[in-house]
Amino acid sequence: MTKEECFYLGKIVSKHSFKGEVLIKLDTDEPELYEKMESVFVSLGNNLVPFFIEKSRLHKSSLLRVKFEEVSNESDADKVMGSEIYLPLSFLPKLKGNKFYYHEIIGFTLQDKVHGDIGIIQSVNDTTSQALFEVEKGDKQLLIPVNDQIITKVDRDNKTIFVETPEGLVDLYLA
Repeated sequence: MTKEECFYLGKIVSKHSFKGEVLIKLDTDEPELYEKMESVFVSLGNNLVPFFIEKSRLHKSSLLRVKFEEVSNESDADKVMGSEIYLPLSFLPKLKGNKFYYHEIIGFTLQDKVHGDIGIIQSVNDTTSQALFEVEKGDKQLLIPVNDQIITKVDRDNKTIFVETPEGLVDLYLA
């Protein structure tokens, strides 16, 4: 299993007991979905290593208190401290309507109400304060905000996202 085949779920942030329990800070809006997992992949070095979960429960909102089968004391817990936690992409809940995961829309066409086909989504830049579709149209790159007010429809069957961009935005790139 590689990181490309997985999604980031969270990070082990602290030890919770002398019996090797750890706290995982979950990076999700719905932590309760991940309370009953059987296993996770822990990033150790350059590898994703499967760890089986003996027991787990939510601990203060987005923290998950976990007892791994292979971690039985503080020394074992120290070895996984700070490690990132991953799950296979197939574990992601299916989204409907205009909601989507960034990885699933790579290669989709962006269709603007005024300009028509404005390119193919190459990636989504979420390192800025406003996430941006990075779209390629011929030899030009367009940066279009990922915004509920702009996105009018997501057509998964035809791999198209319909948008209504602010006046003049597309013209800046294609003029």
